[in-house]
Amino acid sequence: MQLKRSLAVATAAALFVACGDDAAESGSTTEPVAADDAPQSIVSLSPTTTEMLFAIGAGDQVVAVDEQSDFPEDVPVTDLSGYEPNVEAIASYEPDLVVASGLPEDAADGLDALDIEVLDVPAAVTLDDTYAQLAELGAATGHEDEAADVEESMRSDIDELVASVPERDAPVTYYHELDDTLYSATSSTFIGEVYGLAGLENVADAADPDGALGGYPQLSPEFLVDADPDVVFLADTECCGQDATTFAARPGFAELTAVSEGRIVELDEDVASRWGPRVVDFLRAIVDATADVTA
Repeated sequence: MQLKRSLAVATAAALFVACGDDAAESGSTTEPVAADDAPQSIVSLSPTTTEMLFAIGAGDQVVAVDEQSDFPEDVPVTDLSGYEPNVEAIASYEPDLVVASGLPEDAADGLDALDIEVLDVPAAVTLDDTYAQLAELGAATGHEDEAADVEESMRSDIDELVASVPERDAPVTYYHELDDTLYSATSSTFIGEVYGLAGLENVADAADPDGALGGYPQLSPEFLVDADPDVVFLADTECCGQDATTFAARPGFAELTAVSEGRIVELDEDVASRWGPRVVDFLRAIVDATADVTA
């Protein structure tokens, strides 16, 4: 449980760095490779890049993925770590391409010394970054057309979901929980952008109005009670064992509107924390959960 909690916080921290450094930029800088020159032995050290690689049709080229990559079901999971990568262990798979997200400099240097190509894909700050990264991975693996198809499908599905959002006289407010110590994400983050597409108003914005906390403030119970969100989304069901019952049992939370109205939404935290193609599923879960909610 503690490991999963740490990983949940580490994911938020990675997004914090990307947001603060503006690391993820739109537009691919990778030159497309011909099919004959495409890498045939890829190691992925990030659950999101793993999902992207398989989505664009490069799955057959992936020989190993990190221990946290669990989607799709047939990924070649190993004990490799994306957080503390072991160069020797990675090299044992004889990769001609390593794809990672936020690879430590010493690991990148070690792989470079072994003439192993590295493509570091930072945490996305916006949906446009996701589309750009799909294109970059497509270019790097010989799957440009498939990557373009995935992007087109995502855009179409997102447009359809946004069009289905009901018009409201006042916006529905929400709280997104990263872990049970009340870390949340504001509208300036990737997570917040997705909620914004569903027309929702984020109560956490008031806790980081100038972005000094990178969009990931830790709220207090008193703050949340005062904010009284219409809907609560829990993205800590696995890492921290949270659900509607445990949330409602916290001191003072029983009187929250979201609790009394039964509007506690238990999210798939992997879907809610990864910026790959399943962001469509994340948005769909939000839209479906709030379709009949009024402020």
